[in-house]
Amino acid sequence: MTPPFDPFSRPLVPERGFHELRIGEQFPCPARTLTDAHFTAFQALSGDNHPIHYDRPYCAALGHRDLLAHGLHVLALTAAGAGLFPHVVGRRLIGFVDVSARFLKAVYPGDTLYPLLEITALERQRTTGVVRMAATIDNQDGVRVLEGGHAYLLRLDDPESP
Repeated sequence: MTPPFDPFSRPLVPERGFHELRIGEQFPCPARTLTDAHFTAFQALSGDNHPIHYDRPYCAALGHRDLLAHGLHVLALTAAGAGLFPHVVGRRLIGFVDVSARFLKAVYPGDTLYPLLEITALERQRTTGVVRMAATIDNQDGVRVLEGGHAYLLRLDDPESP
């Protein structure tokens, strides 16, 4: 009889425990070039129908060169699951527990965004640990459009380990 398939038998990267993570470690997420289709899809998903996201004459009347991306859409591009971090910590990941963001510059259709997560703090608890990360997004011109933070709760490999 064939044993059941183990979905954890093919990790993308070697898994590491909380004690092996380092402050300053970076986890880039894939770059994305936003299109009108992305704007429309996010508008449909979020229900945010403010004209600044779909009405070009409205945007022009406010002095914008084009439609403005939804802030939550931009923030969503920092999702750790788009990169390797959740694969690095594997089954130790309990969940995403905190997020913050400041939107610094407008994002328009055609902009290519480069999200990056960087570990800023490792808070060991009794049986779990919190990984705090800076979340940033720069555009194709090297302009920072978002700064924020994420926090993830992880199981410790061994509560007695350093």
